[in-house]
Amino acid sequence: MKGLILSGGKGTRLRPITYTSAKQLVPVANRPVLFRVIDTICEAGITEIGIVIGDTGNEIRRAVGDGSRWGVQITYIPQEQPLGLAHAVKISQPFLGDERFVMFLGDNCIEGGIAGLIEQFEDSDYHAQIVLKQVSDPRQFGVAELDPQGQITRLVEKPREPQSDLALVGVYMFDHHIWQAVAAIRPSFRGELEITDAIQWLIDHELRVFAYVHQGWWIDTGKKDDLLEANRLVLEDLEQQLVGYVDRDSHITGRVVIEAGAEVINSTVRGPAIIGEHTRIINSYIGPFTSIYHHCTVENSEIEHSIILEHSIVRDLPHRLEESLVGRNVEIARSALKPRAYRLMLGDNSTVGVL
Repeated sequence: MKGLILSGGKGTRLRPITYTSAKQLVPVANRPVLFRVIDTICEAGITEIGIVIGDTGNEIRRAVGDGSRWGVQITYIPQEQPLGLAHAVKISQPFLGDERFVMFLGDNCIEGGIAGLIEQFEDSDYHAQIVLKQVSDPRQFGVAELDPQGQITRLVEKPREPQSDLALVGVYMFDHHIWQAVAAIRPSFRGELEITDAIQWLIDHELRVFAYVHQGWWIDTGKKDDLLEANRLVLEDLEQQLVGYVDRDSHITGRVVIEAGAEVINSTVRGPAIIGEHTRIINSYIGPFTSIYHHCTVENSEIEHSIILEHSIVRDLPHRLEESLVGRNVEIARSALKPRAYRLMLGDNSTVGVL
């Protein structure tokens, strides 16, 4: 089998972070989400992966490279315009050929991997298999209805009155029949070729489309709160690893990772938490569920349940910073200038809470 990762899209729900960076490269527990998707596919034994890229393609190419760090071969597939998931599949046919393949959305985190799922699909006579997850409010998702044998009978996009609580999570397996489906469907009212329409075409033509109901957690990291939740869940699985420097006046509690070149000085780090390479924590408190990426400085401050991206500085804050996503090359500091005032430079669609 081959793998296909969809890594286009503009990431509008994560602005302003995604004005200058691909949403798939925002880190969860100090590892970009896209890297975690590649990890998951590699762990399933797949060695040929196509990545569909859009406007942020050059950044993704630089970050991922040729795949050698994973021991796989990466092929990049440019999508000139975001014309839908089924369109991304359609333009990937030259790479995929007639092989069975797994398609994975590049901004999803899923617990437990997909190795067992891949093995099940390879050994079956299914024409497609779709990963589903029970959700509390299916009206926000594409929803699948099943027969007693687990075969999908109908897909409905964001139904007003859901007949099922099983949502599509962004992991799909197909055989060559998908090419007929994506060629036959027409654009939706959004002007896009919808993958749900392609799957429904398979169902309507009596092909075998089965469900795989995922029992672990799954997060679409497209929003800030979802990204923080994914970070929390991944950090829960950390094992303590103290590679960087921790001085004798510091206290490390619980599952904490201090990466190479990092320094913790006269500070408390309470896990689960991760401190990135060459980051300095000085006279500070880092609370649970916090990821601080590489080459950052935190001084005389408290941070909890947050993600701080690379080359950022947090200094001399009078109150704890929590439930926050801080972008690259950001400086947050208490100003000594008088008169006292908030002095901000914020990108579009920013959110700031003040006392």
